[in-house]
Amino acid sequence: MQADALRLQADALRLQVDALRLQADALRLQVDALALQVDALALQADALALQADALALQADALTLSCIAKFNLLRINEMLY
Repeated sequence: MQADALRLQADALRLQVDALRLQADALRLQVDALALQVDALALQADALALQADALALQADALTLSCIAKFNLLRINEMLY
């Protein structure tokens, strides 16, 4: 009887150890997932900064285009 009870306790302890190992693995996976999320957010921030730069360049290009058209009109006026 006592031997059976001790075997059951030993089995229960082994199961608890296995459960703790699985929890530790799950926590490591959560840490990895959080690190990946941080990386993804950093990439998104970089992408947004690049988009902002692209929009600024487009605005500059539009301004330069307008200046060029205005100057062309002035040159045409002077020629005719």
